[in-house]
Amino acid sequence: MMARANFALLLALVACALLLVSSQQRARKLFVDVERAQQQQRQLEVQWNQLQLEQGVLTQHDLVDRTARKTLGMQNVTPAQTHYLTLAQPAVTAATTATTAVKEVR
Repeated sequence: MMARANFALLLALVACALLLVSSQQRARKLFVDVERAQQQQRQLEVQWNQLQLEQGVLTQHDLVDRTARKTLGMQNVTPAQTHYLTLAQPAVTAATTATTAVKEVR
């Protein structure tokens, strides 16, 4: 009887030891996954900061102006090249005159 109890306790001990080893292995794997994710986060933050810096440089007025002149061949417009448009006064018709006269009488 005592041998059976000892054997049962031995099996329980072996099972607990195997579960302990298994859980430690799983914890190590999860730790490695967390470390990789944190490393990737740091890399993405560095990349994000570099992109923000690059965007700030690219949106500077002087850079835009230089790029437009060099790449697109753009230049400032001189007064001789400027065309001004004037709007003609709307034609006064008899109907609008009559409507205005009726409003004034009232």
